[in-house]
Amino acid sequence: MEKTANLPRLYNNNLPITAWAEADRPREKLLRQGRKSLSDAELLAILLGSGSRTQTAVGLAQTILSDLQHDLQVLGRCTLIELKKFPGIGDAKAITILAALELGRRLQFSSFQERQQVKCSLDAYQIVAPMIADLDQEEFWIILLNRASKVLDRVRISQGGSAGTVVDAKVVFTKALSLKAASVILCHNHPSGNLFPSQPDKSLTQKLVQAGKMIDVMVLDHLIISEQGYYSFADEGQI
Repeated sequence: MEKTANLPRLYNNNLPITAWAEADRPREKLLRQGRKSLSDAELLAILLGSGSRTQTAVGLAQTILSDLQHDLQVLGRCTLIELKKFPGIGDAKAITILAALELGRRLQFSSFQERQQVKCSLDAYQIVAPMIADLDQEEFWIILLNRASKVLDRVRISQGGSAGTVVDAKVVFTKALSLKAASVILCHNHPSGNLFPSQPDKSLTQKLVQAGKMIDVMVLDHLIISEQGYYSFADEGQI
């Protein structure tokens, strides 16, 4: 029994985790060595709580991550139905995973406190990217700034499909005027990963720039965001 308990870390074997050496058990390892010592599979296993009939929780976690090419961004886009396709994953486990991923997303988003000053395109990108960079559908957001270029709010204007979303200039500037914003930064994502603006992107930008001038709300930039990074109209001399 002692020999079995001290087997190497064969996480996909059929031994229950309670039969592993204590140093190999994810929860005990976290308690002793801290959360950063755990692999992605071990962290996911803690969320799962238990495995399937044929795999331990860590083995099941490894199977999930392997199927997703060990890409946490892909995991973050999984739906409840997609997670439940894995044997051993029911509603409870899938909901736990989705809830943890959403908390992580919100933590990243909330790390940019209100009244943060936006000094460059990277500042704006970091404020909005956690919300839209990995989405499968397009969303259009605006960052509202006061005269000191400090964030008043971040607002989603519209949500569409994988190829585009409709943006109403009246909605954009109604939001800006309601907060007495001095300027706005336009942001939307490209699910395809292509960072270059389309002709409709360029036309919309110019339309909103001109509309903003009429009511003294400056459009400072328009960011196109994807998992690969971002394109800034201002940085590229397009505004």
